[in-house]
Amino acid sequence: MSTEVIRREIRVTGDVQGVGFRYRAKYAASGLGLTGWVKNDWDGSVVMEVQGTEEMIFQMLKLINQSSYIRIDCMESKDLELCEGEYGFHIR
Repeated sequence: MSTEVIRREIRVTGDVQGVGFRYRAKYAASGLGLTGWVKNDWDGSVVMEVQGTEEMIFQMLKLINQSSYIRIDCMESKDLELCEGEYGFHIR
């Protein structure tokens, strides 16, 4: 398992607004020690930037997807530069 810290932007579409996605993301990220943010976007998707190991980010996504109200149709991601000095995971 890699311990390299990465930062990833993830855009999620499906039934992801109005179903607790952002709060579930915050809870999962905080519990795993990830940093970043999550927000609803104008087009009905949810966008987040998450920083941590690839394995922890994968675990976060698994926890989010366990909700019976959230239905993820598509996830697009891209790697970003690290954000030094960031703390916590926030809802925007």
